[in-house]
Amino acid sequence: MTSRLFWLFVLLITVSCSNVTTPEPVLPVPSERQLAWDSMEYYAFVHFNMNTFSNMEWGFGDEDPEMFNPTELDCRQWARICKEAGMKGIILTAKHHDGFCLWPTATTEHSVKNAIWKNGEGDVVRELADACKEYGLKLGLYLSPWDRNNPEYGNDKYIEIFRAQLRELMTDYGDVFEVWFDGANGGTGYYGGANEERRIDRKTYYDWENTRKIVRELQPMACMFSDAGPDVRWVGTEEGWAPETNWSPLRRDEFYPGSPNYLELRSGHEDGTHWLPAEVDVSIRPGWYYHPYEDHKVKTLPQLLDIYYNSIGRNASLLINFPVDKRGLIHEKDEEQILKLAEAVKADFENDLAAGKNAEATNVRGNSKKYKAANVTDENPDTYWASDDGVVQASVTIDLGEETTFNRFLVQEDIRLGQRVKEFSVEAYINNKWEEIDSQTTIGRKRILRLPETTASKVRFTVKDSKACPVITKIGIYHAPKVIVEPRISRTKDGIINIEAFDSGLDIYYTVDGTEPDENSIKYDKPFELAQKAIVKAIVVDPNENKTSTVYVAEFDVPKTKWKVVGKYKDAEKVNLIFDGNENTAFTVGESAPVDFVFDLGESLTITGFKYLPDQQRFDPGVIFNYRLYLSADGKNWKQPVVKGEFSNIRNSPVWQTESFAPVHARYIKFTALSPAEENGKVGIAEFDIITQ
Repeated sequence: MTSRLFWLFVLLITVSCSNVTTPEPVLPVPSERQLAWDSMEYYAFVHFNMNTFSNMEWGFGDEDPEMFNPTELDCRQWARICKEAGMKGIILTAKHHDGFCLWPTATTEHSVKNAIWKNGEGDVVRELADACKEYGLKLGLYLSPWDRNNPEYGNDKYIEIFRAQLRELMTDYGDVFEVWFDGANGGTGYYGGANEERRIDRKTYYDWENTRKIVRELQPMACMFSDAGPDVRWVGTEEGWAPETNWSPLRRDEFYPGSPNYLELRSGHEDGTHWLPAEVDVSIRPGWYYHPYEDHKVKTLPQLLDIYYNSIGRNASLLINFPVDKRGLIHEKDEEQILKLAEAVKADFENDLAAGKNAEATNVRGNSKKYKAANVTDENPDTYWASDDGVVQASVTIDLGEETTFNRFLVQEDIRLGQRVKEFSVEAYINNKWEEIDSQTTIGRKRILRLPETTASKVRFTVKDSKACPVITKIGIYHAPKVIVEPRISRTKDGIINIEAFDSGLDIYYTVDGTEPDENSIKYDKPFELAQKAIVKAIVVDPNENKTSTVYVAEFDVPKTKWKVVGKYKDAEKVNLIFDGNENTAFTVGESAPVDFVFDLGESLTITGFKYLPDQQRFDPGVIFNYRLYLSADGKNWKQPVVKGEFSNIRNSPVWQTESFAPVHARYIKFTALSPAEENGKVGIAEFDIITQ
């Protein structure tokens, strides 16, 4: 080929490549404000206002504003913790359903301007806005449409009040990234002293079209959240997860705040008409507001990791709530756990094993370098691999260069062109052949798979089905370290000990003689029988990293193999939950106290005390306050109670209660619940145990 012909050929190739068209968007696509919101991914909720001081979740609206009096309010502490946790912003409950406003609004007297705190001169929203600015965080605001305090609620005049509150918040506190409108609307309330039930048409009452214009006018980059947006949708659950199939599009016009078909919000719609990505909102405790009795129920690292991977890892954003306490601080236990999560997530994604690696695709759009497979490993979010139009089944193979161990796989679509992939698989090249290690449905902004420990030299990502040619901007491969947390030990009624580690591939060592366990102790490989009193101690060990958990200690008295409940009870089939060794199950009765629980131990024992764990469920639990305990040799003749009294503060702290007494030889126990701790009148037992000599 002559030099002239060669350069003509190069010119033709260049022109051909430059004429390769960009993939057409698959509608709907995100707006500019939604893309900005989407980049945040992870941020905090703060539930803090009158409910914090009334110990309620939903205040009635009749609370005295003077009750609001945090002793150490420090929004800078909130911001510092959120920043250290890797969060990008904070959304504050500026007004919840009880109507109390955390800023000195001109619209109602039910606000901080009538609180003891700072002599009515305080403004929590201002303090948080300033703290967010100092720590480089974005500010979001929750404004409840429902107002159980306002006498005008349910009338047209309230809409004017609500809009005035919205204007104040959108005008006075700087940029706002998200405005949160709750779907709970209408019901019983104080309503200025009416103390009645008021129902509204959730679809029409707030005239949402015109109400939302206030946000669009004053905060054009703020996304609005409600059941169905208009910008961000609820994921349909408050448990901390999005489903594996999660479409960002939604047929939005079928929904409205409080829509009864909210379950469809979970997965979105493949044929959705509007871009409406999901937000997973979940509290770090069972409740949204601070309750001292939940100090022992802060979510653990394993629980928080599950939430992370089941939200951010499933094409959703994560909004974790901190129930700020009466001091006005994020509680120490909440801080400890959220920072553990930050450390674990950082370790999981510290080293992308695919970054910069060679990648090849079965099809590249127009054979253009602009859309080459290597774009998925170049760490540039503005480049992507795409196939030709009509090619909706295609693969990218990443050559890791050597045998490499991994357990995480991350993939992202360029959502600026819409959400496209309907099904994909991941394979690993093991022992000279391809093995499928996972197969899933949607991707969206980000999909993260937790995989079994896999060692391979190549990884293949295959789009099995797509709305149009796939547009993949990133593939990441990681080897997350094992989660080394203390194991959990339980014993069944039959005396079988189970010990569980959170992560797979870890070793467990234990002792039953009270000594400290180490790698020379008994290695746990299956459940075993423990037919005597013992102190079981266990640790988790990562054999590859030489890391060891703290020691978990469980004290067991005599096994309950022979135990049975004597007498007739409603829901009798559930009565043995008292002895099942599972703290999350309970036998609860709603009968008027006193209620006798009578147990036959099956043998005579010398008893020196008992242990009681109340019902652990969050809603409507059965909790015993005053009690008496009787013992008997024959189940007929009961001596005077060997111990009686109250479980002080059990409502606020429903943890194991232990009572001791002088030794008594007996076979039968009568545990009498004299009064409940909760107003529901229920008494119940999650677990009951004895202490023997």
